[in-house]
Amino acid sequence: MKRHIPNILTCTNLVVGALGCISIIKGDLWNAIYFVIVAAAFDFFDGFAARLLNVKSELGKELDSLADMISFGLLPAIYLQAALAKTGIDPLILSYVPILIAPFSALRLAKFNLDTRQADQFIGLPTPANAIMITSMGFLPNGLESWQLIVLAIASCILLVSNIPMLALKFSSFGFKENLWRYLLIIMSLALILILGKSGVVYIIPTYIIVSILGNFISKKSV
Repeated sequence: MKRHIPNILTCTNLVVGALGCISIIKGDLWNAIYFVIVAAAFDFFDGFAARLLNVKSELGKELDSLADMISFGLLPAIYLQAALAKTGIDPLILSYVPILIAPFSALRLAKFNLDTRQADQFIGLPTPANAIMITSMGFLPNGLESWQLIVLAIASCILLVSNIPMLALKFSSFGFKENLWRYLLIIMSLALILILGKSGVVYIIPTYIIVSILGNFISKKSV
């Protein structure tokens, strides 16, 4: 039974992502971030459970990517498309630029499955982080203008397939020195939420990107 637990969590991630997509299609954009956060929690715990129970499998790996494609690929793509369409952008065809997030997410996930360098770090922005970055824009008091949403869509596509090393919150131990940048990211993220409330979520992923780049640069210089 225990070998099925991670896959059950992965499928729950997929179901939550599908529900989020349905919610957006019905016109409820503002709750999209909550669906993404819940899906991301299941995405974290399926890997954690697999490692804890020592039941990692190729099936689980492939299933995880398929679930992520719905929750963190399709969901943010249709969310940003719907948000852009609501701005009254002209011509309306420009509102479909965010759909590019879906194929770029698929490419990112396919590369992850084949890239042996990503065992303890990510190369490019992980799809859950990208989905949080996009859907958290709903927490901004005044939202974003249409051109800003288009820039966000293009930037997210580039970040997904970039070669920028990114932190992975995978702890092989809990020592401070070897996890300095991970602890720094966690502390800064909590501080943003405590100070800014829900709006602080908007700045967590940009902070994650900056900390990852800075940590990688300093680590290289110290070698």
